[in-house]
Amino acid sequence: MAPFLSSVARATLRAALRALLVLPLALVLCIGFGGEAQAAQWTTEQLTVPATPDGTQVTFSEQEVKSGRKLFNNSCGECHAGGITKTNQNVGLDPETLALATPPRDNIEALVDYMKDPTSYDGEYSIADVHPSLRSSDVYVKMRDLDDDDLRLMAAYILTAPNVQGIQWGGGKIYF
Repeated sequence: MAPFLSSVARATLRAALRALLVLPLALVLCIGFGGEAQAAQWTTEQLTVPATPDGTQVTFSEQEVKSGRKLFNNSCGECHAGGITKTNQNVGLDPETLALATPPRDNIEALVDYMKDPTSYDGEYSIADVHPSLRSSDVYVKMRDLDDDDLRLMAAYILTAPNVQGIQWGGGKIYF
């Protein structure tokens, strides 16, 4: 180092040089050696879920599921982050819990119906006054701009999440 620099200036210069040496290594590790981002590809099995109560299957694209995730996180994520239900930890969005609801909510059609007009877990009464839905969009403003296709994409995300994330979806803090 140059003798005419103060100790503070030398320390600053050393820190800047270290940053310049570390930055390329960090970029290589983040981007990969091939120069392309290495993203995991979801399989057709992970993206295929029940469309109707009779078991008819539908396969979504990764882009549709990612759009559904964004819509879900913006509209539902405050109370259902990670597939849990913050207001009632006994009722999650995992496949088993959805299947045991009355009527079962383990398919696209049933989840879309629920997001339009939600009912209690036993199906006995409407909970639209306390749960965001299209029916209660006058109160829950995040639901106002959603249409049937948006609800379908959110349902796709809810049903594919366990296929991609495994038991962590709906598992709450047990798995985090």
